[in-house]
Amino acid sequence: MCSAKPITYQRAKVVPRAKGEVLEVGFGSGHNLTHYDADNVSRIFALEPSEGMRKRAAAAVEASPIPVEFLDLPGEEIPLEDKAVDTVLVTYTLCTIPDVAKALAGMKRVLKPGGEMIFCEHGLAPDEKTQKWQRRIEPFWKPFGGGCHLTRKIPDLVNDAGFEITDLEQMFLPSTPSFAGYNYWGTAKPT
Repeated sequence: MCSAKPITYQRAKVVPRAKGEVLEVGFGSGHNLTHYDADNVSRIFALEPSEGMRKRAAAAVEASPIPVEFLDLPGEEIPLEDKAVDTVLVTYTLCTIPDVAKALAGMKRVLKPGGEMIFCEHGLAPDEKTQKWQRRIEPFWKPFGGGCHLTRKIPDLVNDAGFEITDLEQMFLPSTPSFAGYNYWGTAKPT
């Protein structure tokens, strides 16, 4: 699902906003690499705990004009110094991180003053009918979706982690199942 056309379209909207040194949390197989603006990004720290995903990303990393350095730890364990990056990018990852609050605290910690977090995530829909289905499906969905939670309130998670959301858009993505298709995307700065 992470490479479906509506998801790819979302990536193309948010990834080009990244600049400077970037920490991408949940790099996966490198779906975002083609969307970075190489004129504005000097290096990508690719946080990806899965060896299989890092292997799948190898060809894309090799072809990238931007230097990519893999960090093979989970999102809760960001092995960078404080205030190390200009941008944190997280796309379709906050749903799978077990201790999402700890991961977001780490993202805040590594941002330089004036830095920005860019996010694009699916989460809890605004209407009760869809929420009811999300709650019913989630226990069965998580084992097949790599631990994916359907009911996380992304704006609340970001705000509770000490970020101020400076830009937020949200909607149901077309051509996706409604239980997994409600998207939030935007930018946030540490408070």
